[in-house]
Amino acid sequence: MHTKCTYVQTEGCCGMSYVDRLRARERELGRPVRVGLVGAGQMGLGFVVQAGRIAGMEVAAIADIAPERGRQAFARAGRDGVVTAGSRAELGRAVELGRPVVTDDAMTLTGLPVDVLVDASGVPEVGARVAFAGLLAGKDIALLNVECDVTVGFLLATLARGFGRVYTVCRGDEPVECKALVDHVRDIGFDIVCAGKGKNNPLDPAATPASVAERAVAKGMNPHMLASFVDGSKTMIEMAALANGANLRVASRGMTGPHCTVDGLAETFRPAAEGGVLPESGVVDYCTGPVAPGVFVIGRSDHPVVVEEMAYLGMGKGPYYSFYRPYHLASVEAPLSVAEAVLDRRPSLAPRAWNAEVLAVAKRDLRPGELLDGIGGDTVYGLTDSAANARAGGHVPLGLAEGARVLREVPAGTVLTSGDVAVDETTTIATLRRLQERLLAGEPVESLVA
Repeated sequence: MHTKCTYVQTEGCCGMSYVDRLRARERELGRPVRVGLVGAGQMGLGFVVQAGRIAGMEVAAIADIAPERGRQAFARAGRDGVVTAGSRAELGRAVELGRPVVTDDAMTLTGLPVDVLVDASGVPEVGARVAFAGLLAGKDIALLNVECDVTVGFLLATLARGFGRVYTVCRGDEPVECKALVDHVRDIGFDIVCAGKGKNNPLDPAATPASVAERAVAKGMNPHMLASFVDGSKTMIEMAALANGANLRVASRGMTGPHCTVDGLAETFRPAAEGGVLPESGVVDYCTGPVAPGVFVIGRSDHPVVVEEMAYLGMGKGPYYSFYRPYHLASVEAPLSVAEAVLDRRPSLAPRAWNAEVLAVAKRDLRPGELLDGIGGDTVYGLTDSAANARAGGHVPLGLAEGARVLREVPAGTVLTSGDVAVDETTTIATLRRLQERLLAGEPVESLVA
């Protein structure tokens, strides 16, 4: 699907913006980059509208279990003439003619003439199905679904490289924007002490869709999404993705999560032996308070010349320095990852290692025979821990919790193990997870897909 664009390849990387290069690609190929989008909720709608404002890129097709949301998203982006019926071949012809397509089946997108599949469902199982099928169909994959990435992202990234495809988490999410900051700080010669984000609401692990319903209505949010923010699951997921994508560690279960201001970052996020909160350096963490909605990196340099220069530049007395980006723009920035994948053939963020897991924790007392309802629901929330601890304890990843059956009485606050719940092994994400475990144990990727 990715025809080589000579102009972009030979001239486009020398001082040209993505928009310039996308325009050049469109002039040469006679069409824009085509995106197939899964999920037209809050994030998906934002992506459709923003991609439609970028020359050389268009959302060609949307899959949503409620097709009307897809039609409304296209309408909000100023596009009409939506095609909703027909065979896969007929829908493919509509895409080639530039007519927007809406379907209720995400798997239909894998057979359409699109370049990149973007999953904005936020559901780990949906993300896994779309990403795996999309890679097999020769598509690049961009996730606005970090929940999927922290469950099976290492396998998906490995498969993508083997297939000559790109697998990436999208720009605009905190893990990706913080990873860019990590790269910058490393590139200028500082040691990474800590990388993280601000959390914009107090941590309440017991939060449920019902308990946040009023706030969700006021914010125009899905109550399950807001519950996943308030109970801390989203923060835990994002920091696990950052740890895996930037090859950083998780120093302690749940991290430290202090309250902090922007001015206090370098004092707070340093090793405890030097007055900070960190058990060690080279880790991910988060804080509550006015640092949100930004991301930060703490870098260290004790070279006298560097310390003197940083003081002159107003960066503090050192040797710990905070580098801070005061915003992340979610779906507004996400199209940049599509451009990066298509034009540069590289991910914005993908797991480089498997250092972190997000563990499922009982949100309330659980009874035998119950089925867990997953992220942002009534039964479980997430805690980040090291992958080594998760493996040693036999703990259940949060991304596999939905649909798991409770096997015995489990008190609230219990970090779930395979003795507490039985994961639904019939799902795509569970199947991919077992393949990932074999890959991490050293089996060659060829044996996994044979």
